[in-house]
Amino acid sequence: MILARIVGTVVATRKDERLVGRKLLVARAISPRGKGESGYVVAVDTVDAGVGETVLVVSGSSARMATGLKDCPVDAAVVGIVDAVEIAED
Repeated sequence: MILARIVGTVVATRKDERLVGRKLLVARAISPRGKGESGYVVAVDTVDAGVGETVLVVSGSSARMATGLKDCPVDAAVVGIVDAVEIAED
């Protein structure tokens, strides 16, 4: 599971029929302090997230376990919207 910020959306008018009606979001991994890290991923939205929100993204077989995605061809899914991140200082 990774922390990410939603930075955009993807529109695909031609896609696998199992993805019809699903929102596709562009997510950029972030550090726990909110700094952007390298790499982007397109993830299926399961929680009605929007651009600018910090989210939890799962990938691989975990993505297919998200609600409603059991038989969908997905490799990443947004499964949570983050309210806060707390880091204990040493």
